[in-house]
Amino acid sequence: MKTRKILAAIAAAAMAVTATACASSDTSSNSGSSAADGNTGSTAEVSSDAASSDAAGEESSEAAATDSDKVYTIGICQLVQHDALDAATKGFMDVLTEKLGNKVEFDKQNANGEATNCTTICTGFAASGVDLILANATGALQAASAATATIPILGTSVTDYATALSIDDWTGTTGKNISGTSDLAPIDEQAAMLVEMFPDVKQVGILYCSAEANSKYQAVKFGEAMTAAGVAFKEYSAADTNEISTVVTTAISECDVLYIPTDNTMASSTETIKNIVVPAGIPVIAGEEGICAGCGVATLSISYEDLGRTTGEMAYEILVNGADISTMEVKFAPNVTKKYNAEICTELGITPPEGYEAI
Repeated sequence: MKTRKILAAIAAAAMAVTATACASSDTSSNSGSSAADGNTGSTAEVSSDAASSDAAGEESSEAAATDSDKVYTIGICQLVQHDALDAATKGFMDVLTEKLGNKVEFDKQNANGEATNCTTICTGFAASGVDLILANATGALQAASAATATIPILGTSVTDYATALSIDDWTGTTGKNISGTSDLAPIDEQAAMLVEMFPDVKQVGILYCSAEANSKYQAVKFGEAMTAAGVAFKEYSAADTNEISTVVTTAISECDVLYIPTDNTMASSTETIKNIVVPAGIPVIAGEEGICAGCGVATLSISYEDLGRTTGEMAYEILVNGADISTMEVKFAPNVTKKYNAEICTELGITPPEGYEAI
């Protein structure tokens, strides 16, 4: 009798354990099935909602981590190496490094004055999917524009964006993935400076590279200013650096003062120009400080480093704050300064008027 009671108790206990185990297994199975299959039991809903909430929280956390860890890649295409463009590139990189630290990387490439190199460089930037392109000078801007219609492009050291991009109805913005800064100094004030320094000038030679659209634009504007001032002028253009020596030699035989606008080809050949004009006693008024330092006597100058810094500020607004580049107005240098080249002025016996700073 006792033995039967003991066996019955053991059997009852075993059944209870089995029932409990089965119940636990069913609950786990249902919860898992609900999460996978989308069943709508009340317990499953709580589990699914909790899982979704956790997943959303993880995604939000990952997104925040991605944003904070984002390293921006910027491709820089510089048309040619000379002081003005170098300063603009430096100012641009300095601002972004100051603001982003190690969260920005630069792929800086120089086209050595060749339009085909600009095309190759910018096409490479587009293919690699950089976050932004800095196009330093007109040729670089045109190549970048042809390479991509989606990646933001900021130009700098570009004189006139309407001319460079063939925009007829210019309003100050491009309406597409391009903006930037202009190095155009007031041409009428440059013309007035030439007349101020050389009131007895008979004919001015305007020297520029015919391959640079913005140089032609400046040449036309300066010619109009000379006409308004009652001074005769003649244009002299070189297709590339190989023609500069011949063209300058012709110009100094026909003119008593030369004007060179912000022209990259001329800027890269200032030593060649200096070796022709200084022995001949012909002064050069330059469109920017780098050319003036190399072969000129005076300039109405902007700071290219400041111009680059302004461009860097624009890049930060686009990359970090989501500014719409298509509506960003092209910006200009805030200040211009009358400067002179003391060495060449001394060699030519020229005394600059009051208010000029030595370079």
